[in-house]
Amino acid sequence: MFLAADVGGTHARVGLVSQRPGERQTITVHQYQRYACADWPSLTAVLKDFVAHLDNSVRVDQCAVASAGYVLGDAIVNDNLPWPVSIRDIRDSLGIDQLTVVNDFEAVAYAAQFLAQADTTPVIETRAEPVEGPVLVMGPGTGLGSAVLFPGKPRASVLATEAGQISLAPGNALEIDILRWLARDRPHVSFEDALSGPGLLNLYQAIAHLRDRSVALTLPSEITQAALDGSDVTAVEALDVFCGLLGSFVGDLVLLYGARGGVFLAGGILPQIREKLLTSSFAERFFNKGVMRAFLQQVPVRLMEHGQHGVIGAAGLYLDSRPIR
Repeated sequence: MFLAADVGGTHARVGLVSQRPGERQTITVHQYQRYACADWPSLTAVLKDFVAHLDNSVRVDQCAVASAGYVLGDAIVNDNLPWPVSIRDIRDSLGIDQLTVVNDFEAVAYAAQFLAQADTTPVIETRAEPVEGPVLVMGPGTGLGSAVLFPGKPRASVLATEAGQISLAPGNALEIDILRWLARDRPHVSFEDALSGPGLLNLYQAIAHLRDRSVALTLPSEITQAALDGSDVTAVEALDVFCGLLGSFVGDLVLLYGARGGVFLAGGILPQIREKLLTSSFAERFFNKGVMRAFLQQVPVRLMEHGQHGVIGAAGLYLDSRPIR
């Protein structure tokens, strides 16, 4: 048994996992807990609390961490994490002999190969026969994550990306004005600056400025709720723009990676706006790629719940990195 953790800017998900002997793809989650990052002083504290609640007979000396950001020396670097993460501190405090770190969406993408259709919601359905090919997994949360799953034998592989940092590409006059407003105080405006929790707040503030309206809401969760219940016209418009930009961006990534195998939308925001997403301009913008429209009409897009998939993916990637015993 070993620990596997999926760490994002808002939540840390931790599991005690194991693998059946001789079955590399079968990962069992024995215990699982989701933590609100803001309630804890460090990732070390989260992991120590999880271990403290395990049965005394369980000895854990290995850990796989899927985290937003990248490893630089002893630290996991990402501005979206609520605290700095020291790899050495985790090892020393928990007595971990082996600790590996992978990208959080790399882990979610790895786990996507085990998803059943019943576990997902169709956003764009096709009549085409399923095609084996690259699968795009992406989604907005505290940041904007993206990875690509490549099916293969004896095992699949995953390409971690920082696609969320691609320069924001507006698709209409309003989005051009929003980009101009966002660029007033930063040298680079990325898709993450619009397609994330903080990004939704940016869209709301930009539209309020452009429409000469007051800024009544200050939290992404407030904007989401006001958009869904129709209580704030600026919030409604911001969420409309959010869904349209998302469709355009996902279409671009499908073309970039040749993701004929389909798309899984993940992240913390989209499950909350499921019905809005399904009736939004997402599909229209996804298909609006000129001569590539026919290609995109063959690519299914489905919405998945984040859940334990990051934990399972972190565990699977860790096991794949070890020699078969």
